[in-house]
Amino acid sequence: MNVSGNQYLSIEQLRDQYFKQQKQSQNNVTQDGFSFGEILQKHQAEQTGEVKFSKHAANRLSDRNIELTQQQLERLNDGTRKAEAKGIKESLVLVDRLAFIVNTKNNTVITAMDQTETNDSIFTNIDGAVII
Repeated sequence: MNVSGNQYLSIEQLRDQYFKQQKQSQNNVTQDGFSFGEILQKHQAEQTGEVKFSKHAANRLSDRNIELTQQQLERLNDGTRKAEAKGIKESLVLVDRLAFIVNTKNNTVITAMDQTETNDSIFTNIDGAVII
């Protein structure tokens, strides 16, 4: 507990300190709840036209030991652009033996898997597919 001049702080002083700290931590986040880094990453991805990977998708790639080559990444980007051009919002993009669910509006890979992991080959919550 903070002591000021050998006296304890009042409840009002503690409250003011708490709210001051809270306001400072909120300054790193926009009104939409995105950090500067997230906005920068989104803007850079939009400029380059490359897909970005959600935290979930990045974890799936890591957990499943899936590594994309530069050529596969380019084909994934191409498939995503084709899906968006056709008006597909949630697309299954198949690249070699890899399956990606991509949100074309946000240009974001939602999840990724090796096709050998899809026992029934059933994909839900998509409105189109692109095979590259």
